[in-house]
Amino acid sequence: MQYQRIVVKLGTSVLTSGGSSLDRAHMVELVRQMAFLHKQGCEIVLCTSGAIAAGRERLGFPALSDSMSTKQMLAAVGQSQLIQTWENLFNIYGLHVGQMLLTRADLDDRERYLNARDMLETLLKHKIIPIINENDAVATTEIKVGDNDNLSALMVGLADADLLMLLTDQAGLYDANPRTNPQAKLIAKVDVIDDELKAMAGDSGTSLGTGGMATKLQAAEIARRSGSDVVIAAGHHDNVIIQVSQKQAIGTWFSAMSNPLESRKRWLLAGPGPVGTICLDDGAVNAVLSKGSSLLAKGVSAVQGEFHRGDMVVLTNPQGGEVARGLARYSSDDLLKIKGLHSQEIETVLGYGYGKVVVHRNNLVVR
Repeated sequence: MQYQRIVVKLGTSVLTSGGSSLDRAHMVELVRQMAFLHKQGCEIVLCTSGAIAAGRERLGFPALSDSMSTKQMLAAVGQSQLIQTWENLFNIYGLHVGQMLLTRADLDDRERYLNARDMLETLLKHKIIPIINENDAVATTEIKVGDNDNLSALMVGLADADLLMLLTDQAGLYDANPRTNPQAKLIAKVDVIDDELKAMAGDSGTSLGTGGMATKLQAAEIARRSGSDVVIAAGHHDNVIIQVSQKQAIGTWFSAMSNPLESRKRWLLAGPGPVGTICLDDGAVNAVLSKGSSLLAKGVSAVQGEFHRGDMVVLTNPQGGEVARGLARYSSDDLLKIKGLHSQEIETVLGYGYGKVVVHRNNLVVR
């Protein structure tokens, strides 16, 4: 077995085969492949979309508004239908499933994050297939991960998985939009996710799904940094799950980074989104990127947004490009007073201090 623990993300377009209702015939085929790998000793974590589509189907495809409350209602109705379908299909192969519904709040809070990790490990220990979805029925805009591509990537860090499969209605990442350009070529392997590559990615291709190639690239970056290989492949390719697990040349592959982030820094990637920006001078950028240093007040040239001590912030270079993100030891108000100063001057200016560094290296992730 090439991989020991795999996160399989199935998009709505795969589960509905491009239609408006769940394609149970195809779902059982996907389950067959996952059951085969499970029998071979591979641990499977399933990150599934499709709750809202299942809700529409269950209610007879009513014409409804596109409001948050309507989507929450459809998710509430559809989630039970979706998990029941998965339970019935895995039961064919004698496998049990366990449902985990998560929101951004569960990943933001360190204790809840660790509780979720322990729960996931317990399910896997007992040979139960964890089925993960965002808790759309209660998630508001403020606490949503937003799409299951990124949720599945965060599950890679949570589960310490070594492969993430992003299965979609496309064969992989192309150098142009294959829906409009017949000359578009499949990109077989990606070593660096840069701005040029991101420009090739478009928005969601279906009305039922929330993720497009752009979100898949975001997910790939997070998962690679957590030590996992990533592949974007067509969910309807014959035996796709088995073939990808055997490292066959299908879809677009992203290799794991050689030095995966330790557990706490995986949480920083999975946890709270940034609420402010700290602009660094060239010297500080070099110290953070090349020397593995913490950020000192001396290297701060500007502060943007309002944030408190302990909030996640983005660190940028003088041109505005993101170089890292981490947890601030000082609030934005404090930083406006001490930016550019030597560390020993902090307590004199503020009348108190929380240490010599603005963002400690242990609480910082280089992008």
